[in-house]
Amino acid sequence: MVKYFCCAGLLKSSWDQVCLAFWQRYPNPYSNHVLTEDIIFREVTPANCLISRRLLTKTSLSPRWMKRYLPKQMSSSAYILEDSVVDPQKRTMTTLTWNITHARLMSVEERCEYSINPENGSWTEIKREAWISSKVYGLSRAVQEFGLASFKTRVTKTMKGFEYVLAKMQGETPSRSLAEAATERARETALAAKEKAKDLASHAKKKQFV
Repeated sequence: MVKYFCCAGLLKSSWDQVCLAFWQRYPNPYSNHVLTEDIIFREVTPANCLISRRLLTKTSLSPRWMKRYLPKQMSSSAYILEDSVVDPQKRTMTTLTWNITHARLMSVEERCEYSINPENGSWTEIKREAWISSKVYGLSRAVQEFGLASFKTRVTKTMKGFEYVLAKMQGETPSRSLAEAATERARETALAAKEKAKDLASHAKKKQFV
């Protein structure tokens, strides 16, 4: 059984600004749980889409009853993979995020789509979906409820973090197009991934955007 959650958000900033803020949002006062971020790979397709995969290390604040099911060294942190596709032609950015540690205890998959708000072209809307599941016999429902509550709290912090980063960028107009910035960033970060991150990512189950 999988618990599904869907919500929509609105950022009163342009799509270009939101996309640029997406790559600059860590650290911020609302993301203390994010410990590290590493780019596994990044490339620009012939269609000028930016495709990226990042490995994030986050704190894992599990309730006491859940920690008994986790190895001691794994109960305080978790590895998260994030795939993203930025399409400057369609003006969309799609991200897919999932945990690669503790997945049997609790799996959380999140899909977000950032697009221009149809009612105000200067604003950006976010459609967010999440699927939470657990394979712990007899406790799956409790784990899913805990996961859903934690996810909703993180969504609130994520939006506040976005607003914080965007506020710092307010009044600054990018001198280059998103495609030019993406191409340069791809070249600069192509060799930036750590070996440990590569090993983890290579064994992770591949996900497909739907």
